[in-house]
Amino acid sequence: MENRKAIPDGYMTVGELAGKMGTTVRTLQYYDRVGLLKPAAASEGGRRLYTHKDMIRLHQIQSLKSLGFSLDDIKNRLIPLDTPEEVAEMLAGQEQAIRQQIRRLEEVAAETKALREEVLKIKEVDFKKYADIIVNLQMNNEFYWLIKHFDERTLDHIRNRFDRESGMAFIDRFNKLDDRVLAVKESGVPPEDDRAMELAVEFWDMVVEFTGGDMSMLPELMEFGNMMDEDHAWARKQAEVNQYLQPGLERYFRETGMDPFGKEGE
Repeated sequence: MENRKAIPDGYMTVGELAGKMGTTVRTLQYYDRVGLLKPAAASEGGRRLYTHKDMIRLHQIQSLKSLGFSLDDIKNRLIPLDTPEEVAEMLAGQEQAIRQQIRRLEEVAAETKALREEVLKIKEVDFKKYADIIVNLQMNNEFYWLIKHFDERTLDHIRNRFDRESGMAFIDRFNKLDDRVLAVKESGVPPEDDRAMELAVEFWDMVVEFTGGDMSMLPELMEFGNMMDEDHAWARKQAEVNQYLQPGLERYFRETGMDPFGKEGE
């Protein structure tokens, strides 16, 4: 009791502050040494003394630390707490940081759920495919689910031929071509029309670009097309595009004497 009576009203010892805020004396001593949370005063015996303002400051430090900020980052974020406006500003910044963390955690949760679903569909342990799926989820590539349909050779080809930027650019161009194809189809242009064949040639050029001219990949790509989940909207869309372009492709191959599965004509 004598020791407590020596503490002025409105102050608390380092042990009392640590107890109230669920931390340790050693942590508060460290915050003092690095200049993050200095005691408001010292007792006659040299004991660290803190106020309720220091408690609010400590709460801010603990909240930011729980969000992954380093102590240096936290130190730069601390502002004076001398007016209601400054306290409100501090709390607004803290709220914003928390909401950003919530959004990030929601994204991580969604990625984890998607990966779990893909793992069950792959039906075998394949960490390389898991890694590819994770990378594409982090890229916000909505076509991450296609990965499970590719064999290892095709996936190695994709990994070696495309980086993040070029891969996403290729997907974007391919989807825009699909949209143009469907627009032409919906306008009533028959598949045998020259306009449809021009789109078929563009489609074929993208296939060649994707394979790098390696026609030995075509059987795998065709099998891949047959394996795609027909319940998926993109798969249904692609099946419609493929069916519409088929006559144009066959005409193009006849007129050029090209045999994609053999050798080019004489």
